[in-house]
Amino acid sequence: MCLNPGYTCECLTTGDLCEPCNMAAKDREPEEAHLSNNIKGADAATSESKPEMDTSSTEVARDRGRNWGWMLSAFICLNILILGCAFVSGGTSSNVKISTPVLQIFIIFLFLLTSIWMVYYIIYNSRTENAVVFKDRHAGTIWLRGGLLLFGILSILMDIFKIVSYVGYLHCDSAVKVAFPVMQIIFVLVQTYFLWIHLKDCVQVQKNLTRCGLMLTLSANLVVWMTEVTEESLHQTIFPEISTNVTKLSRREMYINRASYGDDQCKCSHTSCDIFKDAYYYLYPFNIEYSLFASAMAFVMWKNVGRVLSEDSHHHVKFSLKDVLIGPVLGVLLVVAGIAMFILYELKMKSKYVKESHEAAVMMHFVMNIVIVIMMSVCTIVGCAIFKLEHRKHVSEKNPTRSLDVGLLVGASLGQFIISYFSIIAMVATGAKGHLNRLNLAWGILMVIQVCLQNFFIIEGLHREPFHEVETDTVIANPYVLKSRKDGSKLEKVDLDNKSNPDVETCGHSGTAEHQHKLRWKRRVLREVCAFLLLGNIILWIMPAFGARPQFDHDTEAQFYHSSMWVVIVNVGLPFGIFYRMHSVAGLFEVYLNS
Repeated sequence: MCLNPGYTCECLTTGDLCEPCNMAAKDREPEEAHLSNNIKGADAATSESKPEMDTSSTEVARDRGRNWGWMLSAFICLNILILGCAFVSGGTSSNVKISTPVLQIFIIFLFLLTSIWMVYYIIYNSRTENAVVFKDRHAGTIWLRGGLLLFGILSILMDIFKIVSYVGYLHCDSAVKVAFPVMQIIFVLVQTYFLWIHLKDCVQVQKNLTRCGLMLTLSANLVVWMTEVTEESLHQTIFPEISTNVTKLSRREMYINRASYGDDQCKCSHTSCDIFKDAYYYLYPFNIEYSLFASAMAFVMWKNVGRVLSEDSHHHVKFSLKDVLIGPVLGVLLVVAGIAMFILYELKMKSKYVKESHEAAVMMHFVMNIVIVIMMSVCTIVGCAIFKLEHRKHVSEKNPTRSLDVGLLVGASLGQFIISYFSIIAMVATGAKGHLNRLNLAWGILMVIQVCLQNFFIIEGLHREPFHEVETDTVIANPYVLKSRKDGSKLEKVDLDNKSNPDVETCGHSGTAEHQHKLRWKRRVLREVCAFLLLGNIILWIMPAFGARPQFDHDTEAQFYHSSMWVVIVNVGLPFGIFYRMHSVAGLFEVYLNS
């Protein structure tokens, strides 16, 4: 083929390229190569853009599915909570005809749905491969699961007492009151097993269904919590028509006769009803705490659905009381003294009303609480000072469990703030006349200070990197490396690492030892502070959880705000205050381990 048509040559006859055709062929080769490269590059770009488009479309679809699952589960939780709140509010009002069995039927329905879903979750995930690829190591710490197990056992014990007591009223009362604690026992057993085994799961299959099921679990526990708080708080309610000199015991017995335990027309068929009534009355706080624990754990699981965790190193922290003595000893003494005072206080409150004895018991309670709060505030200030002296990095990793702990801590402390600030305003407005009013004012102010300091201490401690024990390098002499002295008379062993500068190691070791000593001193003080604060929060939890109500026994606030308003304030704030102390114990234990 002739490549130069403008020039007559013999290429077609001979088959060989002449000189002009040869030059034209060389000029065309780069153009063809460039054209082929452009075509290949376009094909490669097209092939690379297809996976990127597929990946982006997959991520968009995944985000849409996740947002849809979050919204649907949130709507389910919101509707159940509002419906449960309507039932609970209607059941407490004498003008609304919603009986206790109607509320219990609604809760039994929630128990059935939630238990069925949890059983399905356990069976499906055990049979499905790679259903749970990742686990959140921060969720489900042993003390939280241990607390859930303990409160679950006590809740089951409370339900058993309820069953034995309600059986005596079957001949004249609804059988739903017996079926309710039976169903609650089943629910507590299933839920405790479910949370103990699967709390750390980051589910990767059936994510929307799992989110809806977890929100159903959370809302069911919150409805139970609302019901129990309302029922338990009414035990301490001072009704306006009751005279102020009626003792706590008579008010409690009056409520037991009036609300859902049988009335004057319905008598118990066996003689042990009163014993079991008083027994499960004192177990209400544990059932309330169990519902809150389960709700928090269900929320953590809900946040972890579909979560992908990075594989990073994790330092396991062990609990140890080594070199910690002063804090636990003082804390145990404080708990023993607080329990002794609480027993005396309850005995005087249950005895026949005598004004002098009554006021002496209230004053004893105020003084004891003021002493506890002052000691805890001083220890917290010491711990915060150690935080400032010890420069440790903060945790940068996002963690739903830690965020929930901080949120619950701050949110629950609002209950204590509500009661304290309302008491402070009442005392200041009335002039704080009398020693009881002055003590009550001091208690309210000191309680606000202590809660603020403790919140800062716990939150700061939770966000600090855990202390990791680093072993110092051990220097071993090498017997095969010898060095002769200048006189050549003696040989000595030397270390290859220290051959260049023997003074560096000496200075380094002395500096390291001094630094380690400072670290040990700071860590020991932090552990002493955490141990004392932990035990202090335990005694501040025990007293209100088991029935101490100085807010009702000292009537200045009730007279200032009127009984109906003050009862609402206390019954809203006190359950959150009780939960705050229990949650502070868990937070302080974690800060202790991180120290």
